[in-house]
Amino acid sequence: MKHKQTAIVSAIAGVLALTIGAATQAAKHEMPAVEKCAGVAKAGKNDCGTSRSSCAGTSKKDGDPSAWIQVPKGTCEKIVGGKVTADPNAKPGGGKKG
Repeated sequence: MKHKQTAIVSAIAGVLALTIGAATQAAKHEMPAVEKCAGVAKAGKNDCGTSRSSCAGTSKKDGDPSAWIQVPKGTCEKIVGGKVTADPNAKPGGGKKG
């Protein structure tokens, strides 16, 4: 009987150790929160599309108010000229051209 209890306790401890290890590993690989910061990208260095450009690296001028880069959440407001954008055109492929 004692051998059976020891085996059960060992099995439970093993499962718990695996669960804790997996949770710790997942926490290490979580992506930090980011936001889209418009108006601070250098020409050709934007992260993705805008209403005037089709995708990453296609902005034509420094500080284009519609060109954006991803920055850690809370950073954009600290950058001169930076504005957090929720523009629906700020995505892969941008929006309508015109």
